[in-house]
Amino acid sequence: SVMAEWLKHQARGQLLIGPDAESEQWVSAIAAPGHFDFGVATKQRLGDNDVRVTLPDCHFAGRDVVLVDDIASTGHTLAAAAQQIAAQGARSISVVVSHALFFGDALQMLRAAGVTDIVSTDSIPHPSNRLHLDALLAAALTEGPPT
Repeated sequence: SVMAEWLKHQARGQLLIGPDAESEQWVSAIAAPGHFDFGVATKQRLGDNDVRVTLPDCHFAGRDVVLVDDIASTGHTLAAAAQQIAAQGARSISVVVSHALFFGDALQMLRAAGVTDIVSTDSIPHPSNRLHLDALLAAALTEGPPT
């Protein structure tokens, strides 16, 4: 995947964290090619903008942590996870998402929670787009449908 390739080129031994149970499939698939450590948090939604995140049992202190998710809309779940990761002494916190919606003040909220870098694919035009899907889509088109 483009996310896995990008992370491998960063070569900082990042710890990948999925912010909720739904993200486990993406985090594990992205972690595998680069042999990254990963974990998955659990999420409890208390209201539209109120989320409680419980981090996995990982060592965060001094680590470069990357939150990985498919869709980022309000950013509340990512911000809740980032705040806790920052409190545990992570060296840096980045966010990598497939689809960057980032409604309202989502980016400001993520920055306030300690996120220093936000990266997304260009599936939805956004200033955070740094991962390009054109080669992946071209390959899918030339291979044709499965038989």
